[in-house]
Amino acid sequence: MPYTLSKLTGDELSPELSAEGSGGNRWTLNFGPQHPATHTTLRLVLELDGERIVKCTPHIGYLHSGFEKCMENLNYNQNVTIVDRIDYSAPIYNELAWFHAVEKLLGVELTPRCKVLRTIALELGRVQSHLLCVGAAGLDLGAFTAFLYGFNERERIYDIVEFMSGQRFHTSWCRVGGLNMDLPDEATFKKLVKDFINEQMPKGMDDMTGLLNKNRIFVDRTKGVGGITRDEAVAWGMTGPMARAAGVRRDLRKDEPFLCFADNWDGQGGKAVDFKVPVMNTGGDVYSRYLVRLEEMRQSVHIIRQLIDDIPGGPVNVSPEGKDVLPPKEQVYGSIEGLIQHFELIMTNRGFDAPRGEVYGAIETGNGEQGYYLASDGGNRPWRARTRPPCFVNYSTFPKLVEGHMISDVPAILGSINVIAAELDR
Repeated sequence: MPYTLSKLTGDELSPELSAEGSGGNRWTLNFGPQHPATHTTLRLVLELDGERIVKCTPHIGYLHSGFEKCMENLNYNQNVTIVDRIDYSAPIYNELAWFHAVEKLLGVELTPRCKVLRTIALELGRVQSHLLCVGAAGLDLGAFTAFLYGFNERERIYDIVEFMSGQRFHTSWCRVGGLNMDLPDEATFKKLVKDFINEQMPKGMDDMTGLLNKNRIFVDRTKGVGGITRDEAVAWGMTGPMARAAGVRRDLRKDEPFLCFADNWDGQGGKAVDFKVPVMNTGGDVYSRYLVRLEEMRQSVHIIRQLIDDIPGGPVNVSPEGKDVLPPKEQVYGSIEGLIQHFELIMTNRGFDAPRGEVYGAIETGNGEQGYYLASDGGNRPWRARTRPPCFVNYSTFPKLVEGHMISDVPAILGSINVIAAELDR
């Protein structure tokens, strides 16, 4: 152990073993559930030796969301409003993960235009998530200015998302086989995105890295804190920046490519987008996770630059002849067949039926592997839905990460996980 415990005397028993309590140097501290440094409603029961943490017992489940049961009572398209609220730091990529699994179950192949738009949205969501994590990491350690730098750029992403989907936060943008709506104006969308990736984001990154990367207080409070080895990260099933900061070279965009991360994504020999997966071998501490997220944001900007000038034309949804997607409005208003199909999909007691079977689909989100397991009985809604959120798995390592550290290290370690409450409580 990286610390030395005080010796317990014979009369220093735990409260369970003594009616009078321990009365010694071991004591229990409740950290949360309402605490400014927990980021969310979670409770940590810390067993302390002085100010050093001997043991941590996390308590979750304060939201009572019941996401998975809700999913089983709504059809596949209606669930877009449910998954949006699981990782609310960047709702857009929740939808991409859900519909990736649903379309895998249905055997739907997206149009090239839809794949490009979804890929751009995914990378914007990744940047959105990392800006929150990095900004809040500075805030937890007293760097309030870093928090403002992160949120300035998040606001720009909200502007882009609002233009794409009509909603600023919970976008409800994706649908089975495509999107709720095509871009209102492609030229305006390109201008918004280019301004962000070429002007606003680089300046924001420079401001943030200039403030934190060599800041003595920030570095001393994060280097060597909350470390985990590569083998331990693999054993715990960690994914995303936390795993890559510990030396685990895994990213679903490379290992199980989807959208524009796969070769021949457009059906005409198109090459997969080029990007690097940042991996560190410096002990997997808080500072390493911070640096990995910084580099991932740069790589996301690089991916978007490759796509923004070459958005394919054509439809954004698969052909309505498959009866899985809503027909275009002109068909709804101009033909009886289009009107009938529209009502068949919209009416609550109708909709398309999925084939019997089960499937697991996952994508690489800001916090790691976010996947959905779906079991279908042949109806228009999942018989069983199960989510695999990265935060739940990554957070399970928290007792190990804080062991031996001081109470003041808890906010730094907790912030580096980027815990989202709705991913813990399902």
